[in-house]
Amino acid sequence: MVTLSLSSSLATYWFVPRLGAFNTRFPDVDLRFELIAGVLRGPAENVDLATRILADDDTHYHHWPFSPEVIVPVCSPAYLAAHGRLIHAGTGEGHVLLHLSDAKEQWLDAWGSVADRKTSRAKWLEFSDYAVVLQAAMNGEGVALGWLSNVSRALLQGTLVPASDRQINTGRIHQLIAPRSRPVRPVVSDIQAWMIAEMQVELKALQPILRLDIA
Repeated sequence: MVTLSLSSSLATYWFVPRLGAFNTRFPDVDLRFELIAGVLRGPAENVDLATRILADDDTHYHHWPFSPEVIVPVCSPAYLAAHGRLIHAGTGEGHVLLHLSDAKEQWLDAWGSVADRKTSRAKWLEFSDYAVVLQAAMNGEGVALGWLSNVSRALLQGTLVPASDRQINTGRIHQLIAPRSRPVRPVVSDIQAWMIAEMQVELKALQPILRLDIA
């Protein structure tokens, strides 16, 4: 048994589609998922692997780079065809903005006047679970902020597309972490290496689509 602490969105849109490949690679491993609906936070002490963004000087965990924190506004192809691209300097009229309850500042701080609710004419839909935010975007209900680690597969498959020409690279890294308070079993090391290799394939494939500068 290996226990993973992931966001509900990463589990839904990144890991679950890979369960067949995972089971082929690790036929004797049972998985237990501890899921976080909102922003990744909190300790990860009683799990084998987790995804978090850690401070550089955090010594409580082993950590391995998983994905850069790149945020891109995304929507479905049908929504884009019906509503056009989101103009960040505009009023947002005719658009629906989908956002996560505990990450509202991401819209407000980084996305221009379209996110100023005093003047914006966009409609807002708020959810406490980021997996639902992304599902609403895939269903054509509006524009969501897409964290690359969660939307990489959807962008490659075309179920989500960039909703504007804007993207933000925060300079932070989503990491796979393991608590130093317990031994890292060989199978856990193998799983973290497999997850990183899978993500790297997608990041390289997305470089020409999003003009990513990823080593």
